Amino acid sequence: MPDHAGPRASMSQEVGDAGWWTADAERVPLFCSADLAARIERAEAELIARATQVAQHRRADGVGFVIAVAGGVATFAEDGSPYNKIAGLGFGGVPDPATLDDVEEAFAGRGSAVQAEVASLADPELVSVLTERGYRLAGFENVLGRDLTAGSRPVEVPGIEVRRSGPEELDAWVDLVTDAAVHPDTQGVPMEEFPRDILERAERDSAAIDGIRRYLALRGDQPAGGASLRVTDGIAQLTGAGTVPAHRRHGAQTAMLAARLADAAAEGCDVAVVTTQPGSKSQQNVQRRGFDLLYTRAVLLKHA
Repeated sequence: MPDHAGPRASMSQEVGDAGWWTADAERVPLFCSADLAARIERAEAELIARATQVAQHRRADGVGFVIAVAGGVATFAEDGSPYNKIAGLGFGGVPDPATLDDVEEAFAGRGSAVQAEVASLADPELVSVLTERGYRLAGFENVLGRDLTAGSRPVEVPGIEVRRSGPEELDAWVDLVTDAAVHPDTQGVPMEEFPRDILERAERDSAAIDGIRRYLALRGDQPAGGASLRVTDGIAQLTGAGTVPAHRRHGAQTAMLAARLADAAAEGCDVAVVTTQPGSKSQQNVQRRGFDLLYTRAVLLKHA
């Protein structure tokens, strides 16, 4: 969810502020092999599936689904949700026509278009298969990563305190990150927009996933922003972060990012990943802080 800027594109968007912390000029950029991309895409598919399962439990009306698709997953949480998509394809073979028929019928039965996200390091045949079935390019998103094998440390930002957010703060945390998400920074390719109520439910569903850690940034004694982190298979997924407009450009994003990276490195993660819109302030900020562009996802759409 989308830092993510909440859950907008992939549950992992970073919306940022002016940098207190820059990357080491001597650092060797992180290289992304097909194997690393497969790990990242598998983690992303698992994240989307688990958030959708939380939504299914919340609604209990049978509208949602989670369907395994050739190493990836097709999910539908509720009408208009950012979790309605196919994710993680292209690393476990190309899905056969019958499987794609079933998936497309499932989306069509709910009046939804089919959105497939395909990594540039996935099997090249996949894009041909999808375009032949009527999928059309709708946009791109970038996946960036930072090597954590050398560790990471918190960054002291004057006036900003970052701490873990407890269960008693869930409602306030959800309100905070939703407020940040509905007022995004406007640099680069425009992001897909969702109504506030949809974003709020998606943030709450994401926060309920087992293993998600939530963080709160305070500026003085005022809540300034919220962030989240998921650790799986040695990957630190930055699953969302946002600063409310009144507290932007004071280092809250930098401090929340540094706190999560330090926690992830301490747990033995070898890489941290984040998804951004191309050319966005979010991408600019994480690249300043040592993240490298690993690959791009093409977003393909087939209307119901």
